[in-house]
Amino acid sequence: MILDLRTIYVVSAMTCLVLGSVHLAAHHTGRFGRWPAWWGASNLLVGIGSFCVALREVAPSFISVDAGNVMTIVGYVLMVFAVRVFADRPVEKRYCALVVACISLPVLMFTIDPSAVSERLLYVSIVCCVCDLAVLREGVGIFRREKLFSAGLLAWLYVPTAAIFFVRGLLAATGEIGGPNPFGSSMAHGWMAATAVVFMALRSMVIVLMAAERSRNQLIGLAHYDSLTGALNRGGLAQRLSERKTQSLALLAIDIDHFKQLNDLHGHVVGDQMLKLLVQVAESALRPGDLLARLGGDEFLAVLKDVADDGAVGAAERIRLAFASAASQVPGLTIIPTLSIGVAISTPDDGGFERLLQKADEALYYSKRQGRNRVEAWSGREQAA
Repeated sequence: MILDLRTIYVVSAMTCLVLGSVHLAAHHTGRFGRWPAWWGASNLLVGIGSFCVALREVAPSFISVDAGNVMTIVGYVLMVFAVRVFADRPVEKRYCALVVACISLPVLMFTIDPSAVSERLLYVSIVCCVCDLAVLREGVGIFRREKLFSAGLLAWLYVPTAAIFFVRGLLAATGEIGGPNPFGSSMAHGWMAATAVVFMALRSMVIVLMAAERSRNQLIGLAHYDSLTGALNRGGLAQRLSERKTQSLALLAIDIDHFKQLNDLHGHVVGDQMLKLLVQVAESALRPGDLLARLGGDEFLAVLKDVADDGAVGAAERIRLAFASAASQVPGLTIIPTLSIGVAISTPDDGGFERLLQKADEALYYSKRQGRNRVEAWSGREQAA
């Protein structure tokens, strides 16, 4: 079965024009940032370029050859920048314009001889293959940084198209495709073009899924994490604890000593700095599976699983000493904040997490009564004190 290559180019053009219009409309809503504008412009240019190429032998060569190939290449280059914008990576318009100009100019050299079809196909295929590999790399980076499943899917969708353009470049280099009539009876070229159209449509859909998945993750972040320090909030801690199957827990109730005086004397900016510093040193001292939550104000709670009494107290001491050392290096402080920490280990007769939290609080306030800047483990004497 031989597919009509000119018809495929027209279908590809219509697909890209529709998808580009949809993305530009999405950008017009103002809900998705700048990336839909870049992606929409990319699709529109590829669509217009494909349509111009389909007009070969119908329209003048400066339209079907010059304009068609240049717009196709520019559209593919903009696709790379669109994904970079989605990834919140810097994109300078002057740099973008320079790249577009440098990549487009060689196409005009090939179009001096309209019959040099194989050479143009080779060059355009190489450019499109490199662009697809660049987008693949960006997709993998987004997947690793943001844990977006759809970003991994996007990266995989660029693998076959990069392979298609690579094979098309090889065929053009050997003269298998191209020649005086680019829309001749090349079965391989027709099937590659038809397959590429399918993947182009899928990629435009998947990047919308990426935006939706990112928005969902951001909403979860707002609901489960403290916006100032990045630690879990009460809701996030409750959610994480509900997922835990372990019955052995240790709680560290952490409080910054003289925090109100620090705020009154140095201002809330310095106070916020101390809260962030506490989270930084605590996360460094805790294990990867441990949890850290801000309960409110300067009160924090660390949850350690499967740890003995000595291990929990040792972790608390590491946090206390690391914070004292880091705070003492902050310039301009007349009050050097310290930490009081209460430790409680779960036992079979605790009666649930709330009782364990009460024990940690009692140990915390006992440490404050004993002079602050210390770690105390719950022993039952706190209630009697």
